[in-house]
Amino acid sequence: MTTTSLQMPARPIVPFGALLRAWRQRRRRSQLDLALDAEVSQRHLSFVESGRAAPSREMILRLAEQLDVPLRERNALLLAAGYAPLYAERPLDDPAMQAARGMVDQILRAHLPHPALAVDRHWHMVAANAAIAPLMLGVEDAALLAPPVNVLRLSLHPRGLAPRIANLPEWRGHLLERLRRQVATSADPALVSLLAELAAFDAAPAGSAAVGTATTHFPDGIAVPLQLETAQGRLSLISTTTVFGTPTEVTLSELAIEAFYPAGRWCTRQIQGEMAPNPKLLCDDRLAPDGIRAPGRQHLVQHRHADGSLSPLGREAAGSQTRSDQRLVTTHRRFH
Repeated sequence: MTTTSLQMPARPIVPFGALLRAWRQRRRRSQLDLALDAEVSQRHLSFVESGRAAPSREMILRLAEQLDVPLRERNALLLAAGYAPLYAERPLDDPAMQAARGMVDQILRAHLPHPALAVDRHWHMVAANAAIAPLMLGVEDAALLAPPVNVLRLSLHPRGLAPRIANLPEWRGHLLERLRRQVATSADPALVSLLAELAAFDAAPAGSAAVGTATTHFPDGIAVPLQLETAQGRLSLISTTTVFGTPTEVTLSELAIEAFYPAGRWCTRQIQGEMAPNPKLLCDDRLAPDGIRAPGRQHLVQHRHADGSLSPLGREAAGSQTRSDQRLVTTHRRFH
């Protein structure tokens, strides 16, 4: 029988009131504002923050909900107040996570032939589809590819993908801003350190494809593309982020799927039978047949033969999409 531990990693002991005040100030909420939304008196909230009153378990969870505190940190608040943590944390390969892992793998497979990967809260890659590997060819420092691979470090490191990113200053700015927002939301010390490390990397390392190039934008300026130099030519990709919409488990709440779509130019992959080890990348000047995708909605990229019929991969992807639509677990998708 498998048991799941709810114990949190050892942390410096911080009084509950101080933790609550820090989260309230991080969210820029006044005591009165928070008290009204949480349906408690401002006086009682003040007493809780100062340590003069002890909160109930229900009150802690209500305050955490109003402050949008991550599940991991809600457990920390409960522990600080003397209660057992509520939200379990399991590795993704735990038997209890089989259904969630199956959904992640299905999304990654259905996204072929375009690249997609899943990352944890610290941007370590935990899963990827077959189209990711060709993008990582030519990385100078093999240590960057040693598990666990940190995809932000790999992207911006001078001996990683950075020399091959044609719009590196623009893409770097986009990634750092995302990471800053994540730091502000989570207050995670590991992300603070990662942000400092990545910000110190050169924005245009010697020999970079970005040297002397102008910044580029997705049509109408709606998103920042990743422009990556490959042996087959320059790829222009736009990314989306998919997260589970109603998680009640810590690992699942911190998991995100980063998927890349053709941007600006309509890039397709020439499929020969099954997924080839090194499929050929083709780009032409035509825009996507159905135009620019609307944010917040998942679209199926259909893979067709020259006569317009769906290829075997296209039929498989279409079937995967239909099955995915029947699931009751919701996901949220954001364009970046």
